[in-house]
Amino acid sequence: MRKTFLWAAAAFMLIPLYVLTVNAFKGQQDILANPFGLGGLTLEPLGRALTNPNFNVAKGYAITLLFVVAVNVLSVGLAAPAAYVIARSPKRRFRVLMLFFLAGTFIPGQVLVIPVVYVLKTLGLMGTIRGFVLFETTLTLPFSIFLYAGYIATVPAVLDQAAAVDGAGRLRTFWQIVFPLMRPAVATMIILNTFSVWNDFVNPQIILGPGSGLYTVTTGVYAAVSQYSTDYSVVFPTLLLAIAPLLVFFVFMQRHIISGLTAGATKG
Repeated sequence: MRKTFLWAAAAFMLIPLYVLTVNAFKGQQDILANPFGLGGLTLEPLGRALTNPNFNVAKGYAITLLFVVAVNVLSVGLAAPAAYVIARSPKRRFRVLMLFFLAGTFIPGQVLVIPVVYVLKTLGLMGTIRGFVLFETTLTLPFSIFLYAGYIATVPAVLDQAAAVDGAGRLRTFWQIVFPLMRPAVATMIILNTFSVWNDFVNPQIILGPGSGLYTVTTGVYAAVSQYSTDYSVVFPTLLLAIAPLLVFFVFMQRHIISGLTAGATKG
C-alpha cells in the first residue's frame, strides 16, 4: 500500500510536467492530436518562444534574478540578527515578539496588497524595484525568524560566553561565531525564498504594474500567452522556459531543504 501510494503521488505530480515538457516541442496539430505522444518533436516552437516580442526571456530572467538576490540578502540581514536576539533573550517580551512575527505566517500575502499599495504610493515607491523588493522581503521575515530562532536555540550558549570572555561584542559574536553555524537553516530559507519570489505573480503584477516596464518571469509569461491562450505551440514552450531554471535549481538544492528543516530538531 505504501509503495502504491508513493507511485500514485509521483505520477500525479510528474504527469503534468511530462505533458508540459513534451508539448513544448510540438506544433499545434500534434498537440491536439496526441498530447501524450512523442511524435512530431521539433525545436521550432521553443525557438519562437525565445524570440517572442511579448516576452524577452533574457530580460525576464535578469529582473527576476535581481529580485531573488536582493530579497535573500535583505531577508538574511534582517531576520538572522532578530532571531538571534529573540532566541538568546530570557525576557518574556521577546517571546511575545516571536509570537507577533509567527502570526505573520498565517496572513496571506494577497490580503496585504491593498494596504501595501497605499503605503508604497505615500512613500513614492509604487512601481519601483525598491518598493517591490521591500514588500517581498517583508513577506519572508516571519517564517525566516521562526526557523532561525529555533535553530539558534540549539546552538550552545557557551559559545557566546566564550566569545564575550575574549572581548567580542554581541554583534561580532553573532556574525563570526553563531551565523556560520546556521548554514543549513540559511540555505533552506534562501531556497524557499527563491521559489516564492520566482513564482510570485500577483505582487509584481500589482506593485510593479505594466506601466513600469519591469516584467518578472511570471508576469512576462502572462503577457506572452494571454493573447495566444488557444495556441498551445506558444503556451507550452513559454511556460517551459519560465520554470526550467527553477526545476534545475530544485534538483540540485532539494537535499538542503530537508537537512535545513530537520537540523534544528536533531542538533545537540
